[in-house]
Amino acid sequence: MNDGNHSQPVIALVGPPNAGKTTLFNYLSGKNLKTVNYPGSTIEYHISRINPKFNCEGILLDSPGIVSLIPNSPDEEVTVNSIFDHPKYGQPDVVIVALDSSQLSRHLLLLKELKSANFNLIAALTMGDILAEKGLRVDAEMLSALTEIDSVNIDGRTGEGIEKLIQIIKKKTSGEKKTPNRENVKVWQDTQYLIDAYDDIEQIVNKVLVPLEEVPEQKLKDAGKKLKVLKKVDEEDKILPTQTTLKIDKYLLHPVWGLVIFFFVMAFTFTSIFWAAVPLMDLVDWLFAALNNWVIGTWGHSWFTDLIADGIINGTGAVAIFVPQIMILFLILGFLEDTGYLARSAMLIDKPLSKIGLNGRSFVPMLSGFACAVPAMMAARTISNRRERILTIFIIPLISCSARLPVYVLLLSFLTPRDKLWIAGLGLAGIYLFSIFISLLVAAIINRMNKKIIRAEDKSSFIIELPSYKMPKLKVVFHNMYLSSKEYISKAGPVILTFSVILWILTYFPNFNPKVEKESLSQEEYEQLIVSERLENSYAADLGKIIEPVMKPLGLDWRVGVSLITTFAAREVFVSSMALIFKVTAKEQRLQQSIVTAMKRAKIYGTNEKLFTPAKVVGLIVFFIFALQCISTIAVSRKETGGWRIPMLQLTIYSSLAYVLAFITIHGLQLLGIP
Repeated sequence: MNDGNHSQPVIALVGPPNAGKTTLFNYLSGKNLKTVNYPGSTIEYHISRINPKFNCEGILLDSPGIVSLIPNSPDEEVTVNSIFDHPKYGQPDVVIVALDSSQLSRHLLLLKELKSANFNLIAALTMGDILAEKGLRVDAEMLSALTEIDSVNIDGRTGEGIEKLIQIIKKKTSGEKKTPNRENVKVWQDTQYLIDAYDDIEQIVNKVLVPLEEVPEQKLKDAGKKLKVLKKVDEEDKILPTQTTLKIDKYLLHPVWGLVIFFFVMAFTFTSIFWAAVPLMDLVDWLFAALNNWVIGTWGHSWFTDLIADGIINGTGAVAIFVPQIMILFLILGFLEDTGYLARSAMLIDKPLSKIGLNGRSFVPMLSGFACAVPAMMAARTISNRRERILTIFIIPLISCSARLPVYVLLLSFLTPRDKLWIAGLGLAGIYLFSIFISLLVAAIINRMNKKIIRAEDKSSFIIELPSYKMPKLKVVFHNMYLSSKEYISKAGPVILTFSVILWILTYFPNFNPKVEKESLSQEEYEQLIVSERLENSYAADLGKIIEPVMKPLGLDWRVGVSLITTFAAREVFVSSMALIFKVTAKEQRLQQSIVTAMKRAKIYGTNEKLFTPAKVVGLIVFFIFALQCISTIAVSRKETGGWRIPMLQLTIYSSLAYVLAFITIHGLQLLGIP
């Protein structure tokens, strides 16, 4: 029961992964939470009230999927701990157990464990349509009689059976309360006890799985009244037949062709980021450039207008133009996830990963790393084996996150003509695939070193339930893209704005003015001289010249060094730093083009040598692939590994590798005749 601080009863939803638990939560709450196709993709629980339209009070708790009350990973502990003693809501009044009707022989074990722990239970039988393909259905009344647990067949998409479920909830919450006892779960650790339980489960399944009955004529007429609604739902969430799924898997899970298809899917994903986002990027670019020109044109030049135009508008705009590409990345990954393909990807690469000390479950955090390393490291909690979990966390910073995307796009724009975006697209795909290869290579090396970095533990296994393929829900996919993009903006936006203002102050003050007669120069030459002299005598120059000896071996100067230092707050800041340090004003061109143009014109101070060349830009790309420049990532790594040892190793190893490999890349390309 709950702790008494809440007037409404608490109803927890539990169940194995992919049993339809979150879909049921969405229907009962009226929410639109993300439903995924692989275990361990979420590590937190969701809370909502029952939709008022059901005329039933209750607080709903959704949680990560579990197969047993004996947790094998941190994410399973979240669920088990929350249903036994939630930190805010205490013990639940009712526990709804989502059971896949087509997987009943395996899912009933969780139901029996929950019953032995004395929970107040309701069994919600889902996936009846998949079972119907085999000509079978679950007799819910018989299951109720055999287990002494109220059972109901439901469809979380159409709402079938929900009314009966609500009635049972009302009865349970107003009836006798039960007090769960965690000590009772210990008996399930006994092997013989488990064997006897599965024997009992087998007998139950044989009795409750019955052939589909012929539908009476009256029921057909009643169903006809709802035909339009059901047809609409089927179109939105069409699950392909089992036989079709098996035929598709014959190719997508093939040990050779499956990997080839996976490679092309990933290549298409990252190539699309370039060409599909161009119209939106141009629009955002034009808006910020127009806003900048309007501010200067309206109020003229002063320290305040320069702060607004160059510090805030250009600083944030330099990164904002890349938001469309980040949205497209989330959109494509959302489509792949909603169809069921990503679950196959995890299974497909399980064997290659097992060779380097990981398994298919590591694929989920690694994939999350494309968005951000912080949630990716947290997603590694789903890995039960500690050694594999730590190893996965160790290599996640090498996965190219969305924060690197603006940097890569800017540097690739320098290298490739604007009328040949397909080259930049292939380059971006190559960068992302290279980051995956490097992360796996590092994992293999650490695995060979064994106990020197991460202590070895018992070998683990990888089990995953593959859902049937389905047509993705456009509403859900676009909604999740919006939420992911919003999270990125809300996380990166304040940091970028803050550092843009700080950098502007460092590059503008102490407000040095050159002693040159204005009449002897044109207006444009005079403004350029002011910008150059002010920057060279600024606080940023004083800071940058301290680290300039480190940048000289790479053929770069203090300006790039300052930009690299700022990236420890957020990698995206590199782009806005370049815009601020090179005083890009976007008078003649749009903002992104102006930054690239400024980079091509830039010279190393005191020389006529170009600051940016193809070799140096490629070297910078290599640097960003390896460098761990994210304070948040270091903090989360410490939290997830339980100490400073792993994050300090990551910071030292990856930063050193980034510098050394950038040096080798730059000078190697120059030796080959590439400037």
